[in-house]
Amino acid sequence: MDNKIFKGLNDQQIRAVKIVDGPVLVISGPGSGKTKCLTHRIAHLIENGVHPENILAVTFTNKAAEEMRSRVAHILDRKYDSTKNNYFMPGMPLLGTFHSVCLRILRKEIERLGYSQNFIVL
Repeated sequence: MDNKIFKGLNDQQIRAVKIVDGPVLVISGPGSGKTKCLTHRIAHLIENGVHPENILAVTFTNKAAEEMRSRVAHILDRKYDSTKNNYFMPGMPLLGTFHSVCLRILRKEIERLGYSQNFIVL
């Protein structure tokens, strides 16, 4: 699996992907491989024993979130169907937009705040 995780990465990306403890800050221009680095790091973390449910990755657009889910599933050889709702796949980390992830958390935990499950976000 390691070959697939590191395939196509440059030396700096490999260094970032291999860090298992703590955060990594990746700063670079458009089209330089930030999402590739992130998705390969997620796969590397899972392969090194980090439980997928302990990984959260957020982005700004639905397109980018879908791309992250697709790439991570591919690297880990998981079934993935882009025509289905893949927002939460068993054995996969939570990957989504800031808004969708926050809404998911609210839907799950809203009663702790004293509100009912049938709230509406305006």
